[in-house]
Amino acid sequence: MRTAHPLNRRSLAGSLVLLLAACTADGISAPAAEPVAVRPRVRTYYVAADLVEWNYAPAGANLITGAPFGEEEEVFTSGGDGLVGLTYLKALYREYTDETFSTLKPRSADWEHLGMLGPLIRAQVGDTLEVVFRNHADRPFSVHVHGFFYDKDSEGTPYDDGTSGGDKDDDAVPPGATHVYRYTVPERAGPGPDDGSSVVWMYHSHVDEPRDANSGLVGAIIVTARGRARDDGRPNDVDREFVNLYMIDDENDSWYLEENVARTGADPSHEEFGESNLKHGINGYIYGNLPMMTMRLGERVRWYLLGLGTEVDLHTPHWHGQTLVSAGMRVDLLELLPGSMKVGDMTPDNPGTWLTHCHVNDHIKAGMLARFTVNSRSGAPVATSRSSWLAQVDSVLRGR
Repeated sequence: MRTAHPLNRRSLAGSLVLLLAACTADGISAPAAEPVAVRPRVRTYYVAADLVEWNYAPAGANLITGAPFGEEEEVFTSGGDGLVGLTYLKALYREYTDETFSTLKPRSADWEHLGMLGPLIRAQVGDTLEVVFRNHADRPFSVHVHGFFYDKDSEGTPYDDGTSGGDKDDDAVPPGATHVYRYTVPERAGPGPDDGSSVVWMYHSHVDEPRDANSGLVGAIIVTARGRARDDGRPNDVDREFVNLYMIDDENDSWYLEENVARTGADPSHEEFGESNLKHGINGYIYGNLPMMTMRLGERVRWYLLGLGTEVDLHTPHWHGQTLVSAGMRVDLLELLPGSMKVGDMTPDNPGTWLTHCHVNDHIKAGMLARFTVNSRSGAPVATSRSSWLAQVDSVLRGR
């Protein structure tokens, strides 16, 4: 009987150690993809500002409790009796297939959770980005991006900056007009030294930034490091991505408040009128009406978190049943201020349906809650018992 050479046994043992080190409770993690040589691309998006009737809770019920809206939710959800209710006229960014702006580009099932947000825009370091913007709304709007390199004719913000002529065309695009915003994507727009393979930026209208944002004109841009993107722009070391904007939409400060009052017969003198128009949403949905965000055990899941609003928009997104790594720290909660843009990586190891919500007590009561589901590795649903789900809901409502 032949005996293995000692060196071979040591090599085998070393291989086993390396293999075990790559294993987690979820199984064997795939190694991070290496950068590949790529040619810069020009990526073009056709985006319009459209007037849309938006329903903050299209199910007409509290999907967190699985019950009809009750007395506590009533101020934010009931229409009639002097209040607008759940459906508001808003201006939203929407993507079209080409420069004719005649056909909306369908949103895939994976990105239905974007809700009120504009189309997801992608770029890779070294690319050039073009946003062909058509204003279908009834007042001037613009596109202003964070993080990118642009000339003054693509800033999208009106102020006394010493420019004139064509350099002002981007500032406030009038109704019916079109403007092409052009950006380059240098290294400083991509991931930093301690980031993963991708980062998130936001874009929004900046003619009157507070009112434009409260009217609905906000979106997200994902930038991947050079050589770290698939053909469609997705980072090549991530299996699934989610974008969540935590924002209290203040319909009192929307350009369309008067239209919403006239359309519904609401009464601005109602004692709860102002409060009722503060929609504590995640991507424009309240009380669990955000479409279910679904992933599988062991996937590499990346969460992109945005915050926007005013001094009450101090948000603390929290995930039940899982943890993330963000900025090198293990967490299950992140902090967002107005204008924050953060990234967290999750490898889900606990199957079932789980809560994600802002941990500010007042925001919980006002409906800033959603759900996500972790299925089996095959994608088959894993049942969550009603008692387990109710225990999660109870812990949140009790502030634990």
